[in-house]
Amino acid sequence: MSSSAQQIETDRLAYALAREYLFALDVPGLTRDVIEAYRWPDNESRPETLAQIYLHFLVTAQNANMRPGVIGGAIGGVEKLGAVLCDFEPLAVVEKYGADTDRLLDDIVDQLLQNREIRRTTRSLWPQYCRAALSGAQFLAQFSSTEAFYEWVDSLDRQDERCAALPLLLSKEVHGLGFALACDFLKELGYTNFAKPDVHLRDIFLALSLCDPTADDYGVFKAIVRVARHCATTSYEVDKMFWLIGSGYFYRHENVGNRGRIGSRKQAFIEYARAQMNKRQNDSDQS
Repeated sequence: MSSSAQQIETDRLAYALAREYLFALDVPGLTRDVIEAYRWPDNESRPETLAQIYLHFLVTAQNANMRPGVIGGAIGGVEKLGAVLCDFEPLAVVEKYGADTDRLLDDIVDQLLQNREIRRTTRSLWPQYCRAALSGAQFLAQFSSTEAFYEWVDSLDRQDERCAALPLLLSKEVHGLGFALACDFLKELGYTNFAKPDVHLRDIFLALSLCDPTADDYGVFKAIVRVARHCATTSYEVDKMFWLIGSGYFYRHENVGNRGRIGSRKQAFIEYARAQMNKRQNDSDQS
């Protein structure tokens, strides 16, 4: 079997095992229909205004490292930033703050953090987040409407490895977004050619030899796109099936497990998948 044919077979088997493993989980409330619901984005909640897209960006931007607890958790949710960030209108934010992150942080501290002392070094999370917030506003303010923004994304959307150009461009344009978060930003806007190469996907793909051991976020992303192509599905779907195993979080279904959480099944799945892949390889060698 050629290396290309072997890769196709490995990719298809790994994805089939992921779905098989999820369907076999014995968890209260977890049904096949629930799992299948995660194959597609919730397009009903797709942002319809630039303000909603900007809020979506701000939520995405806090998802790096420990930011959700430090940013949204500290103020009762990122939505509260609307009081400071002009109801999330990007152009108004640019006109109000420009690139003055210190002024933005002062306003956040005064109005939302009850004048609590926070770290203000360049590597501290709040100053970094403020830079991302203003950078994101400057980027989105370039677009005259939501339609113009989506037309721009659509012009760069692809169903192969070339789609990496779009998150790469976003990661360069917007401070603090990074390639993985740029992918997540696009994926959760409903663009199914994108997947987030997060820690769960990385761990599983490395363990099952679906990507190179030295692969960075870009390399893991390309591996996800390849698996999706070989399985005749979307990168979004591949992302979600492996992510549900790794995170154990069915965020759309609070009736599953403990308010949607069933605990990570990542290591158990890796052991299961490795055993199944080795067995099938041995059976193939003996036939």
